[in-house]
This record gives sequence, C-alpha cells and structure tokens, in this order.
Amino acid sequence: MTLRIGIGGLPSGRLRFAASQLAELTAMLHVLAEPAHHPEFAGWAGDVWAGIRPELAERLREAEFLWRSSRADFLVPARPRPTLAEELDDVDRIDDETYVTAALITTCGSNRVHFAAPSPLADATARERALDLAQARGALQEAFAERLLANPAVVRARVRHTLEQCAEAFFDAAWTGVAVQLATDLRLKNDLLKRQGLGAALASVSCAVTLAPDGNCIIVDKLQDNATSAHGSGVTFLPSVFGRPHLVVVHAPGWQPVVQYPVAEASPPEPVSLAMVTLRLEALAHPVRLRLLRTLARGPHTTGELAHAWELSPPEVSRHLAVLRRAGLLTTRRHGRYVRYTLNLPDLTALGGDLLAAVLR
Repeated sequence: MTLRIGIGGLPSGRLRFAASQLAELTAMLHVLAEPAHHPEFAGWAGDVWAGIRPELAERLREAEFLWRSSRADFLVPARPRPTLAEELDDVDRIDDETYVTAALITTCGSNRVHFAAPSPLADATARERALDLAQARGALQEAFAERLLANPAVVRARVRHTLEQCAEAFFDAAWTGVAVQLATDLRLKNDLLKRQGLGAALASVSCAVTLAPDGNCIIVDKLQDNATSAHGSGVTFLPSVFGRPHLVVVHAPGWQPVVQYPVAEASPPEPVSLAMVTLRLEALAHPVRLRLLRTLARGPHTTGELAHAWELSPPEVSRHLAVLRRAGLLTTRRHGRYVRYTLNLPDLTALGGDLLAAVLR
C-alpha cells in the first residue's frame, strides 16, 4: 500500500525543503486535540489547556475538525512564507469552493470522502450529502458544516482569528525553540539534496519515503493506495517537531503535493519485549485489519462507517474488528443504537514505534 507522487521531468529546483509556521501551528493544534497520539507532549498540552482563555478553548473545539483526525489541505502550505501572517494571507486568497471542499473532507471524517462537482455551495443535493456525512460524525461536526455552508466568509474569518489568537497564546513562545530544530534539520536535508541527490535526502526524511529506481516517482509507504503528480508545481517537504510520528501528505487533485515529516527524535525509543510483540502478531497480520486500524487512528467509527469507507460488507468488518478487539487493540463505547470502536493507543504503542508510526501516519 503506497502513495506515489510522480516527479518525472520536474526540475530539481522544484523539490524544496522549507519550514512553515502555519503547518507547525496546526501540528500543535492536532496535539492539543489528540494528546494520546503524542505522549511526549502531554505535559506541554496540559499546560496550554490550563493557560488559555475559555473563549479560545471553545473556538479550538468548534473548529478542531480541520486538524484533529487529519489536516485540511490549506493548513499545510506548499509555499511557506517567512511569517504566519503571510501564510494566512495565502489561505485567504483561496476561493470559497476550494476552501469549503477541503474543510468538509476533514469535518466528515475521512480523506476517502470526496466532493466532486457540483459543489455543496451551489447544489442542494451535494449540500445535503455533505450535511448527512457530517451528522454521522456527530452534532458538533454537523453544526460546523452547517455554518460553513451557510456563510463561508464568516467561518473563514473566525478560523483565521482563532489561529492568530493561538499564536499569541502559545505558538509564538513554542516556535522560538522549534525553529532552531527545524533549521538544523533543513540544513541537513538541503545539504544532502545538493551533494548526494534526492534519494539520499528522502532516505533522511523517513524510511517510509523512497525514490523509485527510475527516479520518476516518490513512493510514500502509507496504508492506502493512491497516486498524484507534481506536474510543474513541485513537491514541498516540511519538517515538524510537534507532528511526530505522523507523516502528513497533501495529494488531493488540484493541490501541490506537500509532505510534512517528523524531525527525528534525539534518541530511539526503548525496544519492547518479544513476548509483547508476538502476543498480537496474528491480529496485525492481515492488511484489512491494518487499514481499519489506520482509519480508527483518525477517530472512533462504527462498523457501518468502516464498511462504507473501505467498500467492505459489515459482517466482514465485524469479523476483523472482533480479532482486533480480542487482541486488546480496540475499545468500544455505545452511543444510542451505535457502537463506536476506538484505537487502544497505549497497547498499540507497546508494540513498538515502527508500528505506531505506520498506523498514525
């Protein structure tokens, strides 16, 4: 299962490594929304939540669908600017239809959801589909989608103001230290790119990112099968401290490919025991179960939602979920007549960093 980014005929100058304040800010917001994904930042997240004003905390919760399970594409810029304000200005230049479509994909809970023409902004049927999908995710998602479709300009201005408030509340202070780590990583990557070529630079990004033997394609090891092309626009690589262990890739049609990769940890994690690894190997041996885990890493899902996302029958999904649950890798919670399955991150983490990174990226 791979994501392939075609780069055939692309000038070397169109493959760039750069830092983005907007991408790092939204990586921090993901940590605040999903602290269990990032145990090394648990203390930081607790301090931030304790220190921000109630009004900002409420704003973060109402818009968290833009960065909680996955990042809206416009929050991971292909052309990083020197300041956060300039990057937000670029977001403001995106037309409403593009912005709303990208926001709805994350709000509805899966990058496998697509909103092709006609636009939900202009077509009543497309609008109802979008609202139905958001409603299935929860009341907050439905309310956000309704506001977004009713008045995109108001929601966009509110989201920008929220991000500006975050900069004042915690991002500017955190960025001071983060910028040094990112600059160090960028010097290494750009030196490798210049002296040894793209293959060496990609090898230093992640073991999950490689250059195809013919040099015409970047291959990203993700639990999905997809392809995109850089065309003439290029590919941008953004290092991230707070994004670890996620490997975020923008690859939707119409968007320039962007890869946000985690800066390497200072020291490798302690290995887990062989007994703990072998306990759950059987449950993880099936590719469908790995795909289900990857989806559940984005948030709780019902059997029906998982079946729809992967075009499987509900009984088949139920059988795989039963195996994962017996292995202790899932927890369940009933909401009315629905049972939602959730990834058991602590037990998954105990299996090792490589598996955790593969599931979460």
